[in-house]
Amino acid sequence: METKLLKSDALGRIEIVSDRGQRWIRRDTRVANFGMRWFARNAAAREARVLGALAGVEGVPQLIAWKDGVLDRSYMEGAPMQQAQPRDPSYYRQAHRLLKRMRARGVAHNDLAKEPNWLQQSNGEPAAVDFQIAWVSKRRGSLFRLLVREDLRHLLKHKRTYCPDALTPVERRVLARRSWIAGSWRATGKRVYKFIARRLFGYWDNEGKGRVRR
Repeated sequence: METKLLKSDALGRIEIVSDRGQRWIRRDTRVANFGMRWFARNAAAREARVLGALAGVEGVPQLIAWKDGVLDRSYMEGAPMQQAQPRDPSYYRQAHRLLKRMRARGVAHNDLAKEPNWLQQSNGEPAAVDFQIAWVSKRRGSLFRLLVREDLRHLLKHKRTYCPDALTPVERRVLARRSWIAGSWRATGKRVYKFIARRLFGYWDNEGKGRVRR
């Protein structure tokens, strides 16, 4: 068995594990900083629950195992959005369908504003990764509907960046209607989040192209 370090920070290590021709991603929270270990394990446990709810859905990692603070999930071959810069409108149509499949399983991602959390796979299709702060719920109440709508708005923002001419009138109206969650986040939490993410955790988890912090 061989391992390749992708990222090491206060929340532990993320590695590519290779064995007998197979590859997968391992998130090891056992080596997280002592003060952050509880948080790291809870974030990994949340990701495991969400991936379990998304079992069989194409375009998201598949859960392999979650035990003793170690999360194993399938490896997805592809390039993060900021590298691939997808300009084909079909990419965004497929990504929208992926969000609908996630919503049908009761999952809101909550972190799709980050381009590294979108991949363009080797077959050109989209994929979403990093479900540490995602939400899975059996209830589809107003808050859940608002969160999945924010997932869509973030996708449309990326489409506006890389494929603006393909935005439909309906999509432009969705972009123009910012929710109270987005407004509150922008006004209060975003700067704090960026400071913590950059200084403590590193920003990226993008299947092999992330920042390595020792």
